[in-house]
Amino acid sequence: MRTIRRFWRRGSPTRPPEIVARWIARPDNHFFIAREGNAIRAVAAMTSAGEIMLNYVAPEVRFKGVSRALLRTLEETARGLGQARCTLTSTKTARRFYRDAGYVESGPPVRKFGSESYPMAKQLALRI
Repeated sequence: MRTIRRFWRRGSPTRPPEIVARWIARPDNHFFIAREGNAIRAVAAMTSAGEIMLNYVAPEVRFKGVSRALLRTLEETARGLGQARCTLTSTKTARRFYRDAGYVESGPPVRKFGSESYPMAKQLALRI
């Protein structure tokens, strides 16, 4: 947990470390990290209901496919849990990333974590 807090302070993402710590502690949430050696480079989290709560990548590894790989992991996990879709609330910055990944806006913008955010959803393809 200390390593994640250090990563969090360094990158100053929009979710306070205390909130992320509560998410990790919940048994119905799924939390993933991407590492390079001993360094955490990205974190992602979702609920068992398929709500993606977090997909954050450190600035030094942005645009290298790490976030996309974590998103695929989240979607595969949701599929494995029997979910037909994933939902999330995107920041303005990440909105295009999620659109490119097949997410569509599912409601009007909302104010969340101090800025305008966009509810989005994606239907997951079933694996046969």
